[in-house]
Amino acid sequence: MSFAFTSRLPLSRHAVDRDGEARATPGLLNTLQTDAGTRLLVLWRGSALMEAAAPARLRLLAPDRVPAGEFRLYLGRSLAEDAPEPVGTPLVAAVLTDEEALALEPDESLWVSLRPVATTLSDRDAGLFTETLGVVNWHDSHAHCPRCGAATLVENAGWTRRCPDCGGQVFPRTDPAVIVLITDADDRILLGSNALWEGNRYSLLAGFVEPGESLEAAVIREMFEESGLRVADPVYLGSQPWPFPASIMFGFTARLADGQAPAALLPDGEEILDLRWFSRDELRASGDVIILPGRSSIARAIIEHWLGEPLEFGPDKAHGWR
Repeated sequence: MSFAFTSRLPLSRHAVDRDGEARATPGLLNTLQTDAGTRLLVLWRGSALMEAAAPARLRLLAPDRVPAGEFRLYLGRSLAEDAPEPVGTPLVAAVLTDEEALALEPDESLWVSLRPVATTLSDRDAGLFTETLGVVNWHDSHAHCPRCGAATLVENAGWTRRCPDCGGQVFPRTDPAVIVLITDADDRILLGSNALWEGNRYSLLAGFVEPGESLEAAVIREMFEESGLRVADPVYLGSQPWPFPASIMFGFTARLADGQAPAALLPDGEEILDLRWFSRDELRASGDVIILPGRSSIARAIIEHWLGEPLEFGPDKAHGWR
């Protein structure tokens, strides 16, 4: 069974026009607040409010139903033809305090984080939730100017911060990382176990891209650092945002470079504690032995792309950043 790799990336889906030109409109958020057609995604402690009935769907609210909140962000306009809201609906995110969130919806089970529902949300809702988390997480870590340390002010409907002292502007940032499926001459794949995980949890090797480094060079460097193996022929597959807190994962395949024995594994001992090669048959038979990445992760999509079929085991929640 074969399937398109990109269709397996839940957080890369979207059905929203981000409408970047409108962000600089003076008073945009105030104007949208008075528009009864606007709909708000409400966020509390990284979780969004969901509809009670299945399937999983964001509960988008009219402006007059949402408390003032700590922060608001213009998300764009809906493009989804199958959503309850018409195409062109303006969408705003609101971050609520504890008191506001529980007054709005006291049933905490309806406040849900992204990973458990990433694969079941619609394209629009998955994209909205991912966009919101990415920008809100950036704001949480950029409250002060990186040049002079002064408290920054939010501008452009939540998309920039400006320093009132030195005048500098700061824009949302995403940390690029590569994640790689390595194969040997027998077409086995290499999986590693991270020091932060259970001993039987395995995933692809990954690492951040360094300044002045291409994605392909990062593949070669990171794979050697984590496994002691040299790889060759990096081939790009696709990318997925991973706002936990602020990454975008670039998926690659690479082969074990010539002249190396597959058994010459050297985990770094700090981040990666164990490395194992798996054939397709071994991976299919490992459901009761190892834990693979969750279905919302690009790692899971890459593994299933190599396998040629979906795996019927493994958690729905991915751990860590892989």
